[in-house]
Amino acid sequence: MEGKGRLAMVEDAVEYHLFLIPDEARDTDGHRESLQKYIEQIMTQFAPILVPYIWQNQPFNLKYKPAKGGVPAHMYGMTKFGDNIEDEWFIVYIIKQITKTFPELVARSLGSPASGSWPSRQFRIEDNDGEFLLIEAADFLPKWLDPDNSANRVFFHRGELCIIPVPRKSERIPWLPTTPPTIQQALSIISAHPEAILASESVQAAVDRRISGYPEKIGASLHRAHCFLPAGIVAVLKQRPRLVSAAVQAFYLRDPIDLRACRVFKTFLPETRIMASVTFTKCLYAQLVQQKFVPDRRSGYGLPPPSHPRYRAHELGMKLAHGFEILCSKCSPHFSDSRKSLVTASPLWASFLESLRRNDYFKGLMEGSAQYQERLEMAKNYFQLSIHRPESSLAMSPGEEILTLLETLPFDIAELKTEEADLPPEDDDQWLDLSPDQLDQLLQDAAGRKVSQPGPQKEEQQNCDVGQVSDSMKAFISKVSTHKGAELPRDPSEAPITFDADSFLNYFDKILGTKPQESDSDDQDEDDLECLDSDDDLGLEAQESESLKGALGSLKSYMAQMDQELAHTCMGKSFSTRKQLDPPSQTANDNSDEEDSGAGDCTVEAVDVDLNLVSNILESYSSQAGLAGPASNLLHSMGVRLPDNADHHSSQ
Repeated sequence: MEGKGRLAMVEDAVEYHLFLIPDEARDTDGHRESLQKYIEQIMTQFAPILVPYIWQNQPFNLKYKPAKGGVPAHMYGMTKFGDNIEDEWFIVYIIKQITKTFPELVARSLGSPASGSWPSRQFRIEDNDGEFLLIEAADFLPKWLDPDNSANRVFFHRGELCIIPVPRKSERIPWLPTTPPTIQQALSIISAHPEAILASESVQAAVDRRISGYPEKIGASLHRAHCFLPAGIVAVLKQRPRLVSAAVQAFYLRDPIDLRACRVFKTFLPETRIMASVTFTKCLYAQLVQQKFVPDRRSGYGLPPPSHPRYRAHELGMKLAHGFEILCSKCSPHFSDSRKSLVTASPLWASFLESLRRNDYFKGLMEGSAQYQERLEMAKNYFQLSIHRPESSLAMSPGEEILTLLETLPFDIAELKTEEADLPPEDDDQWLDLSPDQLDQLLQDAAGRKVSQPGPQKEEQQNCDVGQVSDSMKAFISKVSTHKGAELPRDPSEAPITFDADSFLNYFDKILGTKPQESDSDDQDEDDLECLDSDDDLGLEAQESESLKGALGSLKSYMAQMDQELAHTCMGKSFSTRKQLDPPSQTANDNSDEEDSGAGDCTVEAVDVDLNLVSNILESYSSQAGLAGPASNLLHSMGVRLPDNADHHSSQ
């Protein structure tokens, strides 16, 4: 069954594993019981932020996983996050907080199993793009760390990102294996040397920057909108707010077969529609809004004119109703009743409910009140999905869950209509439209750069020195390029400081000359021979220097002749030049007089390399019209920010 499950999950999923630090030998039954208690403690500890969270596809969950091969028994979970990448980073935050709350635990996480079998990795957070934690901190990782040697080296412990280093060839550390460590070796290293394997502050900061703001960030990722919905859907969403994600996904991924069930609605009749407030995630709301869809005339879900003030609410309600109808059409209304009482029948439910009460989950609400029952139903749903997950043959589908709620949940349409007057205001959806400045801000935030205020930024752009363009380009040309690419000039404040003592001493030896002879040497013959050798060396160096000067002189003379020949051609006029009072060299003038008597009387105009370079780059930058292009990409990579073309804007 496990193998089939791995083949079924293709991508956009994250797996996570929690290991106990090995401290003593444990029997199998005792270890299993201990891990089950940890699962209960973790899920109740983080229930206040996990229960109300709306997941795109699957929630955060944990279960016991027995030992297999060289991997000890541990806690395991898998979540398919789909199109909402924030679910993946929220899980990273949860994992970090778990290891911080329970220091005896080590977290290991995987992405899509298609990238490799999980027993070969210690801590690995990756999806179909690879190890996205390492990708996020790629600019700050040590040079030796790459995808080929990162197996069983990266993990979370005590809330900190840790990397087991590779021993250098010149040093031998007894506790560092020369080959990639196994999971047992990695756990032993974590237990014995937790401080020595901490990742650098820059790597930690890169990951922390991505998950900063949680759990407060959860509220910012939600969007509340008014929808004109059937009363049954309103009642279901009051009890199961998370079912909105399943309905949006059903509509978003619909096919012609699904739409057959929406020709004539059988479960959610359009005559029962009322106005209600629905909470989406921003990802779900964007998926629903951006879908262009015209309902079947037979469905009864007509839309008012686009100019109608409630057109958006009618359109959202129509799309959401189609999603719920598709979910219910995929299951039989007479499914087994044995699936309906799985939660309260579980032996873990009583202890879980008691743990929620100890953690003040119900916030002092009176037992039996409407708000108490609402939070209780959310806790049951959370328990079933995250802790007590039944076998796939017994698990309820979203459609079966909706039909069960409709059968067991009484609701009064007239009472729901009275709530229309007290609906909370809906959120502004201007975040769907990004201006160029906002897009630049998002890109800069993603790159981890400090964004200056608008005023100082404009002032800095107005004071831009075009000479910086020429200097940066010269620095770029002087860099060494290899098969890995060209090295870009770095900001001096960001450049690493390195010091090689041997190179430093050798450099001064070349400046000051050879080392003095020892004073106690009395072998005059050897000194004479050394002096003769030194004289020979000086003679050879003098000959090489004269030869080099001759070659450079010939090259300059040749280039001067070419300049004079091209001076009055179209090619010469295409470059910006500067007047020179004196010819570049007397040799060049003599040669030119011999070949062309008229050319020597003309003043030699040398090409202004810096001016041509800057003017060509500015022309290329202006032709991009604010879009991405080779000039802006090259300048941005070198830290040069050019202001907008004011002349171009004024002409428009």
